[in-house]
Amino acid sequence: MRKPSAAKATVALLVLVAGVLGWPLSAAAVPPPSLGSSFVLDQADVLTNAQEAEVQSRLVRLTTDTGFDMWVAYVDEFTQPEAAEEWANETANRNNLGPHQYLLAVSVTGRAYYLSGDVDDGALTSAQLADIEQNLVQPALASGDWAGAAVKAADGLTSAERAAPAPSPPTPAGSGPDFGLIVLLVLLALGIVGSLLWFGLRRRRAASGGPAAAVEDIDDLARRAGSALVATDDAVKNSEQELGFARAQFGDEAAAPFVEVLAQAKADLDRAFTISQQLDDETPETPEQRRAGYTEILRLCASADEALDAKAAAFEELRALEAEAPEALARVQQQHAAAAAALAGADAELARLRQRYADSALAPVSDNPAQARARLDLAAQQIAEASTALTAGERGDAAVALRASQVAVSQAETLEKAISTLADDLGAAERRSADLAAEIDGDIAAAGALPDPDGRIAGAVAAATAQRNAARASLGGERSDPLSALATLEQANTTIDTVLAAARDEAERQRRAAAQLDSTLAQARAQVSSTESFIAARRGAVGPTARTRLAEAGAALVQAEQLRATDPGAALSLAQRAAQLSSEAGSLAQNDVGGFGGGSGGGTDMLGAILGGIAVNSLLGGGSRSRGGFGGGFGGSFGGGGFGGRSGGSRSRSSGGGMRSGGSRSSGGGRSRRGGGRF
Repeated sequence: MRKPSAAKATVALLVLVAGVLGWPLSAAAVPPPSLGSSFVLDQADVLTNAQEAEVQSRLVRLTTDTGFDMWVAYVDEFTQPEAAEEWANETANRNNLGPHQYLLAVSVTGRAYYLSGDVDDGALTSAQLADIEQNLVQPALASGDWAGAAVKAADGLTSAERAAPAPSPPTPAGSGPDFGLIVLLVLLALGIVGSLLWFGLRRRRAASGGPAAAVEDIDDLARRAGSALVATDDAVKNSEQELGFARAQFGDEAAAPFVEVLAQAKADLDRAFTISQQLDDETPETPEQRRAGYTEILRLCASADEALDAKAAAFEELRALEAEAPEALARVQQQHAAAAAALAGADAELARLRQRYADSALAPVSDNPAQARARLDLAAQQIAEASTALTAGERGDAAVALRASQVAVSQAETLEKAISTLADDLGAAERRSADLAAEIDGDIAAAGALPDPDGRIAGAVAAATAQRNAARASLGGERSDPLSALATLEQANTTIDTVLAAARDEAERQRRAAAQLDSTLAQARAQVSSTESFIAARRGAVGPTARTRLAEAGAALVQAEQLRATDPGAALSLAQRAAQLSSEAGSLAQNDVGGFGGGSGGGTDMLGAILGGIAVNSLLGGGSRSRGGFGGGFGGSFGGGGFGGRSGGSRSRSSGGGMRSGGSRSSGGGRSRRGGGRF
């Protein structure tokens, strides 16, 4: 075998670096995010697609089995707030998680975690959540099993839910013995006894190999782990033999990358065997520990197999080249000649582009001709070495040189074509920029016809106009950057489109509200007037609750009238509220009257006077009490013909007729507890 040359070292490096390198990003600080429709939020990118699907499936099953929902969020760092507990609880509250909804938050770079749950109103206690964290989640995270941490948390919630007692119903009022409670306690005791018997039976079945779903799942996992160990062990042994053949065929330099991969695969396999031995020794493990161990074995074996397969494929390509080395040499010589001929055209194309476009626009290809020329020089050198090796009968060396020349020629072709591709992209960007600028002109004109009470449209128009003008100035210059101008125009278009869409939606909403407002106001007026008349004639029997509802209805009606011209949408909501409150007031007043005087349908004149709130003695000039009996407390509030003289806002409530804002609680609410930690 010939002595390796310095050029061959370059060849080996070129063959290895034929792919694209991906550089990791620095850890990002993440404030509380929005949870989507999926139960898995992996902003730290620690899960593979298969692992994410596995976790999602387990969390869906958790909901089906227990009624609990659990989300898991993997982020780089917790921020705003930075403490794990506060970050998790803030995320839960922002997303309006309920008492039976949980969130496992994991800071991958910060190595902190917390399981957020409502320990006040939820089914599980603080101690149960802490047990899940410490015994299930933390060990998995400490071993780098990101998916396993979520799966084990779901397992823990399932077990805790099955062990939690059912909530007791409210105790009915009364002074006698509560037989319902007695029956409930008896049933609860029977349920506890049954649960203990069931758990005991399940343990015996597990010991005897009986059918239990959790044991069967772990057994299946164990069988797969065992099969993976055998297959990977065979693959490593075969790869050791292949390495010997590769060294003999292609030399130590070409085989060096395979040596490194094989060493790592053997280390992974040794680790997998160690875990398997620990699972098979006399020390018993919990089901969760067994599951984690078998899962790690599968991961290690898969990693080793994938790396070995990739290197094996590379050597298969070299063997194919070795088998057809003369034909491959002829092909690469032709490809090299064509690429060398195209290089002059690429040089000329780049020179033409420099006359028209700015340096910033051409930066991606500015050194492409020089780089292509260097690749072609290297390819020519390797073609010569391949030809010499073939003449000497050293087909292995010829295959290595041929593979290097193929890669070099391919890269030269890519560098040359990139120049013409960029020229096409710049021309397309110029055309798209012209179209987009015209579209923005139309949006700016349309914006002038829309109402703009808060000035948002004017602000968007000003920003879009400035961006459009800057882009047009750039495109009209001597050497432009169309891609940069297009990016500016797209940003301007997005800005004004967003504001216009919101304004058009609001205008349409106001139009529909205005169309509905007249009839709703008429209904509210009639409802308020009818209820007012009913209460005014029976005020001696009507209590404060009905009167308060009617007062609020009147206030809402006055506000609706005031906003009718300026904000039809708000006026419609107030009119609907006035009608609702006056209807409630009428129902309450009728209940009060129905219960007045024992519910009698008739009565004496005096009873009628009392019902009407008429102070007879005062009317006859007898007595000194001006307010009292059933007639006090309301006076003439309803006798003067409605609510026209009221200010309209003195008794308004912000609750909006009982509607709730979503149930979020500040500062953690029932989710506040000491828990989580580092891993």
